Amino acid sequence: MKKTSKSFQDLPPIRVRREPPTIPEAVAAAQDLADDIEQQVEIAAGLIGLPAEAVREHVVAAAKAKSEARPERHSERMPERILTAASPSRAPRTVIVERRTRPPVVVERRGRPPIGRP
Repeated sequence: MKKTSKSFQDLPPIRVRREPPTIPEAVAAAQDLADDIEQQVEIAAGLIGLPAEAVREHVVAAAKAKSEARPERHSERMPERILTAASPSRAPRTVIVERRTRPPVVVERRGRPPIGRP
């Protein structure tokens, strides 16, 4: 026997919890959205709902930690050769990464032969 399905009117209303982000979450979001520290302070304060002065020290500390942790990049492109860790008994192996492209697929459309031509 098939059960009867409840309609949406029979169900209780959906309750939505509103939780503002924590300070580290708001600072991380602000760092992703803007490069200027003053803009990051405004964004983080707006997300949390606190005054800018309360958030400023957290943003400055996070920016300082991020700049110290960021390694220097020589190039945006990944290296072509990747060296794996060497085991004591073997020499390091070289892995070569090649990107291949497939040739384009050509689809020849054939219609009806023209009338009057053999």
